[in-house]
Amino acid sequence: MKQLLICCMLWTGVAWGGCLDASLTGVNLSGAEFAAQKLPGELGTDYAYPRRNDLVYFKSTGMNLIRLPFRWERVQHSLKSPLDTAEVAQMEHVIGWARELNLCVLLDMHNYGTYRSQRIGSDAVDGSAFEDVWLRLAAALPDANTTALGLMNEPAALPVAQWSALAQSAVLALRRSGSSHLVMVGSARWSGAHEWEQPFNGLSSAEAFEHFNDPLARFAVELHQYADNNYSGTSTDCIAPQRLEKIMKALSVWGQTRHVHFFMGEFGTGNATACLADLRVMLKAMQNNRLWLGWSYWAAGARWGPYPFSIQPGPSAEAPQLTVLREFLPVTTGLRSAQ
Repeated sequence: MKQLLICCMLWTGVAWGGCLDASLTGVNLSGAEFAAQKLPGELGTDYAYPRRNDLVYFKSTGMNLIRLPFRWERVQHSLKSPLDTAEVAQMEHVIGWARELNLCVLLDMHNYGTYRSQRIGSDAVDGSAFEDVWLRLAAALPDANTTALGLMNEPAALPVAQWSALAQSAVLALRRSGSSHLVMVGSARWSGAHEWEQPFNGLSSAEAFEHFNDPLARFAVELHQYADNNYSGTSTDCIAPQRLEKIMKALSVWGQTRHVHFFMGEFGTGNATACLADLRVMLKAMQNNRLWLGWSYWAAGARWGPYPFSIQPGPSAEAPQLTVLREFLPVTTGLRSAQ
């Protein structure tokens, strides 16, 4: 009965707060995944976690989700070993603040399908090591009301079939362990929404995940989409809105007859007028909460500096991208400090 109640709250529009909200809309607070070439690196110098004021600010915009990228190697220094207690404590700080603010924290393993540059499933990184780290994280951070699990950011190092099998095994292992966390399962390769139905070596992500099994039905397939010409999110040019409309429409059509739900884990644009039009196209498409569990914009965080996609508040005017995002967020009042 409890499992059925959770499922119904997720997909029928009941908003209970935290990770139980029917629609999760927020931002990537980036920083803990920085300096991947320095592992584990020095906290505060090479990488950093968000501050409480960052969460307060984005809560004040109407957002209810923080996607928190982190590196596997920092939280677990060697495979199948105990987690680093100091790193877990940093995550606990963020989750504690989120609990006070009624936010959901999506832990995003930002590793691209590798550990120390070795592909998961290789001789160096057995697939069971991937299950191990998530079982340890779920046990160390058990508050499923405030914490969601993002299995792997853009698992590009792995073929579609291998990644979908690893993800399936990890979710089943989590459920056997008693975890009731909401799980975001990254689509294969670079998770591009534009290639959801495109086969690679004979298999598309759509085919691989159409019958994905979660005994609790508490998962969504995570997609990413950028608006530059090669969809990489590495430049500030933007395609015609009609191309994005076609991409988003295809996902909607596919989802009409399936029972797979999507979450847009990353999407972002520059601040040119044409780019903001693309941003609106994606946001409008994701208002369908029977198909979309929600989204997290890329990105914010104090370490981005002049990064053109950033919506981190600073001394100058609000980023135009955030102004557009506000059109699709609840109107709120209260503190807006991130200084």
